[in-house]
Amino acid sequence: MKCARRSSTASTGNLVHHPDRGSQYVAIRYTERLAEAGIEPSVGSVGDSYDHALDETINGLFKAEVIHRRGPWRSFDAVEYATLEWRDWFNNRRILEPIGNITPAEAGQQFYAAIDLAPLAA
Repeated sequence: MKCARRSSTASTGNLVHHPDRGSQYVAIRYTERLAEAGIEPSVGSVGDSYDHALDETINGLFKAEVIHRRGPWRSFDAVEYATLEWRDWFNNRRILEPIGNITPAEAGQQFYAAIDLAPLAA
């Protein structure tokens, strides 16, 4: 946290701390230190394990399927490119049976098209 505060070019009020939900990050004193520094924690209430459940699941898949399986990495650019490839596959090419054998991107397009066509409530 101290390092982030020193190296940040943004004002302290714009910093957000994204922990991995380890026990040290829900400790009262740690939360107090974040508040004293003007840093907003990205986790919800203590013990609320459902805040970012989908995010954490996707991050876990990404780490297992890309970072750990294809490493060690030679450069940041290699990781960034692999991330873009995986994200494209995850959103645009991965076919999901539970949503009608279409991709998540297609499901999103259908969802928003249906909203646009839905009559507005008076």
